[in-house]
Amino acid sequence: MTRILLLASAFNSLTQRVHAELRHRGHPVAVELAVRDDDDRLTAAVRRHDPELVLAPMLTSAIPEPVWRAYPCLVVHPGPPGDRGPSALDRAVQERVPRWGVTVLQAVAAMDAGPVWAAADFAVPPDVGKSDLYRGELADAALTAVLAAVERFAAGGHVPADPPSHVWRPYLAQEERRIDWERDPTEAVLRKLRAADSRPGVLDAFLGGEWYLHGGRPEHRLTGPPGAPLATRAGALCRATRDGAVWIPELRARRTPGGPVPVKLPAAVALGDRLPPDVPDLPAYVPGLTQPYDSGGWSDITYEERGRTGFLRFGFPGGAMGADHCRRLLAAYRAARARPVEVLVLGGARDFFSNGIHLGLIEAAADPAAESLATIEAMDDLVEEILTTTDKLVVAALAGNAAAGGLMLALAADEVWCRSGSVLNPHYRLMGLYGSELWTYTLPRWVGARTAERLTARALPVTAACALSLGLVDRVLDCGPAQFAERVAGTAEHLATSADLAVRLGEKKAARERDEAVRPLRAYRAAELARMRAVFDDPAAPYHALRAAFVRKRPVRGTPDHLREDITRTACPNCR
Repeated sequence: MTRILLLASAFNSLTQRVHAELRHRGHPVAVELAVRDDDDRLTAAVRRHDPELVLAPMLTSAIPEPVWRAYPCLVVHPGPPGDRGPSALDRAVQERVPRWGVTVLQAVAAMDAGPVWAAADFAVPPDVGKSDLYRGELADAALTAVLAAVERFAAGGHVPADPPSHVWRPYLAQEERRIDWERDPTEAVLRKLRAADSRPGVLDAFLGGEWYLHGGRPEHRLTGPPGAPLATRAGALCRATRDGAVWIPELRARRTPGGPVPVKLPAAVALGDRLPPDVPDLPAYVPGLTQPYDSGGWSDITYEERGRTGFLRFGFPGGAMGADHCRRLLAAYRAARARPVEVLVLGGARDFFSNGIHLGLIEAAADPAAESLATIEAMDDLVEEILTTTDKLVVAALAGNAAAGGLMLALAADEVWCRSGSVLNPHYRLMGLYGSELWTYTLPRWVGARTAERLTARALPVTAACALSLGLVDRVLDCGPAQFAERVAGTAEHLATSADLAVRLGEKKAARERDEAVRPLRAYRAAELARMRAVFDDPAAPYHALRAAFVRKRPVRGTPDHLREDITRTACPNCR
């Protein structure tokens, strides 16, 4: 086993996955977050850990020279061998390349120019945004390359290959991202939006303000003058293109000099009263369940039936759920529950399942404490509805990552299936919250009281394999993001026709009645909400400062205590 120190600009999804996967394989791993303009502190931290190998899964600044000269340092670059530059994945999406790659290379004086230890490539789906691709196909390829590089390092004697001719591609600035609404066809607009969907967004000026546009979905019916706002629905804004229209789920106002960092919000919420009164707010709908007068177009919730199985799919930006998301999903769930199906599958076709409450909407609310409580209550209503469904078998299908209340939402189901590349974070502590979603009932029921306490206290990410060994999930589907939905469908349809399904449903109903007699769900919910309400109503509670720091992207001051794992420990911290 190799003592590894992860250097990262943030403990983001890829860093979490690499950290959890290496630990699950027995490697002692510690983490140090790189704070800009503090090379001396970072160098001292590396010397203190004294690792055998330094690995940088996501680093936006150079490794200090004293570090890469003293220790072998491997950097994960989100581009194929020979690619160099800070916008590798952005350019791949905007230029619509069919295949892309990941390279693990050795740090040298020049950025992205060192010898290659490992590389892997992957297909780029044409209709997937950068952040989804980063957490999906790219993360899978990165893990393959990282594990190969670590194995080669541990074996000794490996000579890394010289990279092919370097191609330096500069930062993808807003000048190249800018949308020309009069000239750009819909396909080009979508490429630009998808290449900047999470960060940095596409800067645009309209309705008397400057906004960063985040995310893009095609609209096939509405049309109008290029650039004009045509409608809103479920918080998203529809704008006309030269030959069609696109839905933009989120906006972020451009920061004014000296002002606070604006919060990314659902587009209609961000615009507020700037929207012209003649722009209609179209009713939210669920394809397959509801059919209003204009049933075409984009929807963040959909429904499909295959035989005796129903699939309620949802996908919210960043996996965040505000009160409105929860209420609309609850209404869709109730409608799906009324359908003549035996098995009901919840979850999107790919990417996030859910990350819990929408902290941006809470931060931007006139009364964040009241909005926090309203969101939690709406999420609890959804969870309770799932828990009390005794006439159907409910499956939560996690195509990607899930965290906090979003993971507890999944645990309300009868079975939890996840993709092999999923990363789970079953805790709330890092946001200063006790948690709700009836987790004090569901989590111990899945993993036992002792493991539940360990997972919530340690607040570390869990791999799919580790989750399976803990009993946190029932099934891991070893496939890529593009294959997950079909794999789930086939497995669920088989489950719906199994001979013992009626027996299982009877046992489920009896178990729910026994549990309710011992302690009603309302008692768990009341106890959780009492602790949450105390935090929401306390202006000095850490939750408020942590929430603001998270949604306003304030730079980290150093490595959090929960990541300061002893590098000499070899057992997986979640399993031991």
